[in-house]
Parts: sequence; C-alpha cells; structure tokens
Amino acid sequence: MTIQDLQQALADFAAEREWEQFHTPKNLAMALAGESGELVEIFQWLTPEQSAQVMQDTERAGQVREEMADVLAYLLRLADVLDVDLEQALAQKIETNRRKYPVHLARGRADKYTQLGE
Repeated sequence: MTIQDLQQALADFAAEREWEQFHTPKNLAMALAGESGELVEIFQWLTPEQSAQVMQDTERAGQVREEMADVLAYLLRLADVLDVDLEQALAQKIETNRRKYPVHLARGRADKYTQLGE
C-alpha cells in the first residue's frame, strides 16, 4: 500500500463512522501526541540495552507495533486533513538536514547545535 492508499483507507474508515467532524487538525495533533506518549511509555524505564531488545519480547513487540501503527495512522490522517504531501515534506526535510549537518562536521556527534563549526 502507498501512503495515499493508507490515507484513503483511514479517510474511508472515518467517513463510515461520521468521524470527520472530530478529525480537526487540533484533535488529530493531540491524538498523535497522546499515541506518541504511549509508545514512549513502553521504553520509559528500559536501559539502552533492554530497549534494543524490546522486539524479542512477544508481548512488548506487539505493544510497540500497535502504538507505532497508531502514531502513523494519526500522522497520516493529519497530513490528509491538512493536505500535506508527506513524501515531499520528508524529502525536503532530509535535504534541509543534509545542508544543516554536513557529514564532515556531524559524523559521530549526537549533540544538538544550531551552527556546526562554531
């Protein structure tokens, strides 16, 4: 399925239930934040090593997949409602980050900075 196919499936699902009235940008953004929080909660008290192995636990793996699907669903629905082309937006963001964080300055660095080389 393409992104557009997924968005159409979600739009159809909402329309069948007459939920479009509730799918305002504000509500969808809040739902997206809530689902992101539920995903974070799974990892909250895990060590880095435990978090890297989370998919080895069948129950936790199912929770991770479910929360990731919820996050994606709300993001896709929000993009659809706001008429944002996510593929184009992501391609532009990758290019912005490529210029902002050139390899020769950013390689192996995890710190946040506004200007490299300062």
